[in-house]
Amino acid sequence: MTACHQFVPMLEPGAVGQHTLEVQRTLRAAGIDSEIFTEFLHPSMEGRARLYGEYGTPAWPAHPDDTLLYQFAIGSVVASFLRSRPERKGLHHHNLTPPEMLAGWEPQVVPGLRWGRRQLVELASSVDFALAVSAFNRADLRDSGFRDVEIVPILLDVGAFDREVDGAKLRQLEADKADGGADLLFVGRIAPNKCQHDLVKALVAYRRSVDPSARLRLVGGSSSERYLDAVRTFAHSAGVGDSVDFAGSVSSGELSAYYRSADVFVSASEHEGFCVPLLEAMHHCVPIVAFAAAAIPETLGDAGVLVSSKAPADLAAAVGVVVHDDGHRRRLVAAGTRRLADFSLERTRARLLDVLARHGVGVPS
Repeated sequence: MTACHQFVPMLEPGAVGQHTLEVQRTLRAAGIDSEIFTEFLHPSMEGRARLYGEYGTPAWPAHPDDTLLYQFAIGSVVASFLRSRPERKGLHHHNLTPPEMLAGWEPQVVPGLRWGRRQLVELASSVDFALAVSAFNRADLRDSGFRDVEIVPILLDVGAFDREVDGAKLRQLEADKADGGADLLFVGRIAPNKCQHDLVKALVAYRRSVDPSARLRLVGGSSSERYLDAVRTFAHSAGVGDSVDFAGSVSSGELSAYYRSADVFVSASEHEGFCVPLLEAMHHCVPIVAFAAAAIPETLGDAGVLVSSKAPADLAAAVGVVVHDDGHRRRLVAAGTRRLADFSLERTRARLLDVLARHGVGVPS
């Protein structure tokens, strides 16, 4: 049987992990043998992958016709392992946070990020083909020395966004709204490159000029405790500490409740290789206002309001129009539904298999 095995530094819940599992399902459904090999396996993924060092041993013998597909998003010894392998290799790029965005907050992670950047350049001469989840990521690969990079968007089952809503959380959020005020929502790690501090500034401007009862909901775990503490301190010093909900990591049902109660999804992020929460917002019919940076304009298309300035007054004005202009809001929601169809699993699966076939994957030798 033709085989295309995936390698990933960490198999864990999240966009890259879910993409990796979906790629495996797609390959297997097409009759292509596919296992996942990793260095670190999250407990919730137990049984879904093998340790990368098993490949090419009696525990999992290699075959000359195997294709090894690396899901790249961080520096890892897995990349060095793959460079040493003689099999045909491909790389799917999910992007890497620029070290300078974290240097002032989490300097200990900077060497790892720089290591990952060096590995990406080294892999350019070691892999046989390269894929990118966005044109933004394709440009990054080309800057790193890759050629003939093809775009294959992240594979996600948007139907999985139909999570059962956590009733208790939804009632709590609705009770907060009963006294008035719009809910501004952002979903993503608390991290310097996500720029949650700019969302706090926008909330201050919005409460002063449009809606004094508005709230900001920040959903997602933290990858920088120093940055989280700074944003929380800033919110209190700006007088909106009680109006910013640092929700942290939440269950799937709670996440659905946050989307269901939101009036607008707002992003001030400066670095996104794709930005899956935009698709989640579209699915939940939440209109979007986003700073036009990195891959966000590409992923969003015409399904939201893109702003070229993160000045608090500019973000607040854009949010105000979306929240209070019913006609505009309906048009954005309809556009989101259309845009979401571009990332349907049927389309992204077909795109993946087509591109892989052109590189000999799935074609009998």
